[in-house]
Amino acid sequence: MSETKNSKIPRYAVIFTVAFKLLFLLTNYIQEDAFITWRVAQNLMDYGVIGFNGPVKISASTTHLYVFVSYLFNLIFGKENFIVPLLVFNSVLFTIGSLFLSHLLLKNAWDKAIFIFFIGILPPAIKISILGMEYGILFFLEMALLYYGFYQSKRWAQIIFPILILFTRIDTVIFLGIVFLVDIFWTKKIKWFYVLGCIVGIAVTLAFNWLYFGEIVNNTIVAKKLAYSKDFTFDQNLEYFRLNFGNFWGMLKLPGDFNPLTIIILIFELLCFIYLIRQRNKRNVFLWVIFIFGWVKQLVFLSQKSLFDWYYWVPQVLLFVPVVIFVLEQKEKKKRWLSLLIVIYIIPMLAFQTVHSIATGNGEWNYRRTIGLFLNQYEKDKNQWIFLEPAGYVPYFSGLKTIDEVGLVDKKVQEEIKKDKPNFWINTVKNRKPKYLLSYDDLFASKNGTYIKVHYKLIKEFRVKDHLKSDNKILEKIYILKPSGTDYNLYERID
Repeated sequence: MSETKNSKIPRYAVIFTVAFKLLFLLTNYIQEDAFITWRVAQNLMDYGVIGFNGPVKISASTTHLYVFVSYLFNLIFGKENFIVPLLVFNSVLFTIGSLFLSHLLLKNAWDKAIFIFFIGILPPAIKISILGMEYGILFFLEMALLYYGFYQSKRWAQIIFPILILFTRIDTVIFLGIVFLVDIFWTKKIKWFYVLGCIVGIAVTLAFNWLYFGEIVNNTIVAKKLAYSKDFTFDQNLEYFRLNFGNFWGMLKLPGDFNPLTIIILIFELLCFIYLIRQRNKRNVFLWVIFIFGWVKQLVFLSQKSLFDWYYWVPQVLLFVPVVIFVLEQKEKKKRWLSLLIVIYIIPMLAFQTVHSIATGNGEWNYRRTIGLFLNQYEKDKNQWIFLEPAGYVPYFSGLKTIDEVGLVDKKVQEEIKKDKPNFWINTVKNRKPKYLLSYDDLFASKNGTYIKVHYKLIKEFRVKDHLKSDNKILEKIYILKPSGTDYNLYERID
């Protein structure tokens, strides 16, 4: 009877962890790019087309599966009410994924429960759960693949999960490839059902892209590569990596180029990993998978100069897993190690993420969203165009047709970049004549100021400093301590 009760403890930990993390929904911290996916989902509802601007097909979202999930949540709960249920769903999926991971790596039920909670309240785990991106469902699918497909050797899982994983994000070939290689090295056998699943997954994703969008690779990937491409020498690449690895490899961003905390944690993660794999244990295959994946994913994306936080969330979580397991398996000194981990790392990281979420939520929801709401009231004709960057909050809440400076939601920008990258912005303005321009800069004082003054007028200035006040003095101190957002100028065409 006691074993049955204990077996339920990790499940209770899932419920408790989800409930605890849902407090972060109060911060209104939702990632800008989530609104791109959600607008694509609503475009599918309104026009029957996966796109961003009416009936024009474009893979404006990186993730196909999450678009369809978001579409279903919009259908069930409505456009006004789907966000919170979807964020709860994401949080539940991530936490169930951590339950699967605990089954792979631990035996004791209470250790599993502590593991689920500690992993669940790490900064990247909180962001995966409540920022609205696709990584909650992705983490669930990847851990379900390891648990059902490799731990329990279910053939159906070896086929189905790779298909769903690849349809969520095509760059998951890195994860699937590492799982394949580690498993071959470990078992000296090829799991042909898994190979079939991966082949079908790649075929389905690429075929969908080609047959529906007329492209092999998602437009988002092509657009970012085109817009952010730079020709660096080998020495410049090394310097670029040195300047950025600290902020993306670790869980804590610090001002400046050097992040000593990241290096300390990285070394400790590595030492814990070495300590664990020296033990002869069946779980080692999964430790190798998650640790190699964490390193490879970080290195690949940093080498490609992909400086978007969300690419690094899952690797950050997985690289920290050996630390939690190491602490939980210290027999006589377990309480001391747990206390040290909680006091030195877990509580400070949770406090940091709380402050960060409150401040960034204010900058995004209470500030940037107001720009979209203003435009929604100001411009009733939703067929008018706005040219801006980025294409998340403002297009979503304004309802206007959108041209973004990267070309994520409008391919014609990419054509302008290819023709004349230094002047693509003004060329787009001249050729497309969008009714509204939203810019970080004073366009009247820019190199294109003469043209802008003739054809546009400044109608409103949006300033971060105007949104750093609150009736709650603690919140106000946080807003001032970490102001989040960018000043904007909004221009309207006058001819």
